[in-house]
Amino acid sequence: MNDLNHSNVPKPAAPSAATDAATDAANAATSNASAIDTDVIVLGAGAAGMMCGLTAGANGRRVIILDHAKRIAEKIRISGGGRCNFTNYFASPDQFLSANGHFCKSALRQYTQQDFIAMMRRHKIAFHEKKLGQLFCDHSAQNVIDMLVQECADVGAQIMMETTIDGVEHLPDGAFLVTTSRGWIRATSLVIATGGLSIPKIGATGIGYDLATQFGLAVTPRTAALVPLTFDDSILNLCRDLSGLSVDAEVQWGKASFAEGLLFTHRGLSGPSILQISSYWEPDTPITINLAPSFDVTAALLDRKRSHPKQDAATVLTDGLPKRLAQALCDLHSVSGRLADLSDKALTKLGQGVNAWRIIPNGTEGYRTAEVTLGGVDTTSLSSKTMQAKDIPGLYFIGEVVDVTGYLGGYNFQWAWSSGYVAGMNA
Repeated sequence: MNDLNHSNVPKPAAPSAATDAATDAANAATSNASAIDTDVIVLGAGAAGMMCGLTAGANGRRVIILDHAKRIAEKIRISGGGRCNFTNYFASPDQFLSANGHFCKSALRQYTQQDFIAMMRRHKIAFHEKKLGQLFCDHSAQNVIDMLVQECADVGAQIMMETTIDGVEHLPDGAFLVTTSRGWIRATSLVIATGGLSIPKIGATGIGYDLATQFGLAVTPRTAALVPLTFDDSILNLCRDLSGLSVDAEVQWGKASFAEGLLFTHRGLSGPSILQISSYWEPDTPITINLAPSFDVTAALLDRKRSHPKQDAATVLTDGLPKRLAQALCDLHSVSGRLADLSDKALTKLGQGVNAWRIIPNGTEGYRTAEVTLGGVDTTSLSSKTMQAKDIPGLYFIGEVVDVTGYLGGYNFQWAWSSGYVAGMNA
């Protein structure tokens, strides 16, 4: 899922009077004469790229995997707090977003979460379910990286790190010629596994999208997804005061709703429920947060006003919220003093502020902290059964670079494994 260190893929020069078929043929022959020949070139040595490489290698194909980075599979290494949430027991097409919601079905059916779990078990890598079907390594994400590297080595799939890409050509004979910092490499199949734009500090770039455009494939609009949300001063100040505090909350935008943890930070709101909703949220629109899903705050306030009129509102809120949050919400809604002295309208408004807190984010933290990129290579250009470009035999796109984005919780890695396997079986 790591990207290659290249942001400006050169597009073919427009033909001139001096450029004819003979010149093209001569150039191709010169390139071929000094190029390394192989069967499959994979651009990107991340989750999808290595899965593709080891699968193609197991099918007897000669494979070279290229990546610009110094360290292999950084996105795997940092995922899941360093323990890699490598898949989910409940992975199914329903947990993926795409302009074509059906596209991911074939790949997920061809290579399931149970298939990857079986590989983990073959390598005796201990893992556990954390919650909601999320599977993590017991020890380290490095275990997954080592497993994939070993699988590649076992089938002769060569991994070349610290290798930059200077250009890609589609030769007249249908082969692909990749110009790298190590020289030319020629292959009959080219697999783009360069990831998305998320987390540029570990090497993410847009080369995969540039290559798609170069080959005439459409690319859908992209945005940061599974990312914390940011807010203007009034809400931001509240978040800063409560930084580090987490609660179980239900967050909704439109018809999408997620009931998981919510975390206040000094930059805004984060936590699983917020990250999930960020994949749906659109700018300048509100989200609705229930900070106490199992606690009807309005009913409790009105009932306690009759039974214990001398209590204050914050005390009632602590029945379902941390004390710090209860007091902060009372302050936010300007509610203080004894329940007996507060109107039912004021108490109802406070209750709604807890169970249906409606706020408008001013943005997200962007690709800097986003776990994935929403959008990508348009799936209408690809075969869902093989991941091959419909109009360009031998060209494949897999993993995050494609317009398929999973939920938080191991789903995006499962897409990497599944799409990588499918391309590897066909490349």
